[in-house]
Amino acid sequence: MTEPAESYIPNDISRHFRARAFWAWGVTLAVVFVWVGLIVLAPAARDNTWGIASPLYTFFSYICHQLPERSLHLGENPMAVCSRCFGVYFGLLVGLLIYPLWRRIDDIEPLPRVWLFLSLVPIGIDWSLTVFGIWENTHASRFVTGLILGIACATYIVPAIVEIRRNLSLRRRSAA
Repeated sequence: MTEPAESYIPNDISRHFRARAFWAWGVTLAVVFVWVGLIVLAPAARDNTWGIASPLYTFFSYICHQLPERSLHLGENPMAVCSRCFGVYFGLLVGLLIYPLWRRIDDIEPLPRVWLFLSLVPIGIDWSLTVFGIWENTHASRFVTGLILGIACATYIVPAIVEIRRNLSLRRRSAA
């Protein structure tokens, strides 16, 4: 089947889009890597006299409840977020790392949203079973269900970031 002429992209522009897509993916990967690193740095810094642990815990307290009994620990100290949040952020990192292995980095067409909603099902089940007293979730179940959601989110975030970068690049080209 032939493509319509309107969807044709010249090779030089296609290479430019692909290079920009890898740049956008790399920057996103670096930001998420630093984010996960800061979560792990907080308990490590608490054992030292670096003075950064308290601000890190305070910062992450705005996005997570930080209950010690629901958090993974590094040594004696809890992570800066609970095990489920850590699973989501770590899953996002993993999803970003493996994204180019299973999908073209410059493909901006998102997957059907049903997959994103299905990735919420394990968290919903894990949470519901605990709320209704059927089963008590564990660090592992919270981490794994968060990991599933984080990986799924990466498959939607990468095309969005790449498309934003592409649109900015097109806008600059047309302005020049």
